[in-house]
Amino acid sequence: MANNLGTATWQRCAPLLANPKAKSYEISHVRSNTMPQSPFGTPLVEKYRPTVGIPGTRHAFNGEDTISGEPGAQGTQMDALGHFAVLPEPWDGKSEFPSSRATYYGGYTQQQVKPAPDVPLQKLGIENVPPIVTTAVLLDAKTHLGKGQAMQPGAVVTAADIEAMLKAQGLGERGLMPGDVLYIYTGWGDGWIDPDTAKDYYTKGPGLAYDAAKYIEDRQVVLVALDNPFTDPVPDGLLMGKAGPAPGTPPALPFAIHHHNLVQAGIHQIQNANLGELAKDKVWLSCTIILPLRSKGGSGSPVRPVSIGVPAQ
Repeated sequence: MANNLGTATWQRCAPLLANPKAKSYEISHVRSNTMPQSPFGTPLVEKYRPTVGIPGTRHAFNGEDTISGEPGAQGTQMDALGHFAVLPEPWDGKSEFPSSRATYYGGYTQQQVKPAPDVPLQKLGIENVPPIVTTAVLLDAKTHLGKGQAMQPGAVVTAADIEAMLKAQGLGERGLMPGDVLYIYTGWGDGWIDPDTAKDYYTKGPGLAYDAAKYIEDRQVVLVALDNPFTDPVPDGLLMGKAGPAPGTPPALPFAIHHHNLVQAGIHQIQNANLGELAKDKVWLSCTIILPLRSKGGSGSPVRPVSIGVPAQ
């Protein structure tokens, strides 16, 4: 879907950037050692070094070291297409994992993408993502589906919901255009608190329905971002094996939205988008700029997306 980016999407941004009433919105959360952290990635721990100087100079400088963690798996982060692959049949969890049988977006094999455990992605790594400069549509699911409350764990945003929200927000005629970024505010991100004392942000959440993933593929959306940790709907208990996935999820693909977007459609994802301010100001259409780090062969990246748009009067 990144093939839709270019002069056409930049031109769509021009009126938004030139509007004197436009405002810049941060779509990422501030990163720290005490923020909510994904249990699927190594916890991020950064050590801040003392302020030191250089003898014979007036310089003083500070630095930090990453003691542990996967920066691309924590905080507001973006998935590379190589983050997910698919097996021809379910793995039983007991035999050796058949990674050699995995296939990736574009039909690449495991040997072509990651031939050994200790090498980065040889194809489909995060460094291949072009600068994303395009129009973004924000849909307010907290208002339209949650009736002003955060959507519940396991609740889904369907294709019909997307169309209904576009119409309710005055975007029905425009719809979603090729190369758009789609932001969906569920209200789950309101629970992002640093320091993270409740420790339940990453245990469950609402997400996209499977038919919604196919809908945004048909509209050639380049990236989808929700204010949740999974993009997929995660009912309470799913991660502990005590509950099944949301209704409509294809068999043996509990994280079907990740599968569809990354393996089939070529749509990037951002998790933990910070959409509250954008939604509060009812900025349904904005120019968004998204630049992941160019980490060689990375499966994801910390990212600082911004949106520039005009607050509603």
